Amino acid sequence: MIEVEIQNETHQTQQRLRFAAVPRIGEGIRLLEPNGYWASYDVIDLWYQQADYGDVWVPYLHVRMTPSEQQTVHDENQKEFDPSQGTATSQSSHLARTFDTLEFDPFKT
Repeated sequence: MIEVEIQNETHQTQQRLRFAAVPRIGEGIRLLEPNGYWASYDVIDLWYQQADYGDVWVPYLHVRMTPSEQQTVHDENQKEFDPSQGTATSQSSHLARTFDTLEFDPFKT
């Protein structure tokens, strides 16, 4: 297992996670949000820094929430409460999106 320092641009946080392989730039990872839900993030930068101990290099990832995931989070925040049904209803139908709009492919031309 490789311990990786993750710098989250979306929430301005840092955390350490263990990976079997270091994700590459352009790949996506799933991270646990502060609200308890999982969200997709894109790796936008990767670099290595020498650790304080020995001749060890620690990988660092710079991540940002996937654009389609940001839209979903925005839609969830825009929900309105419907008192007649006792439920929250969304103003947009983000559940009817196609697979093409769900995933972000940085290498797609």
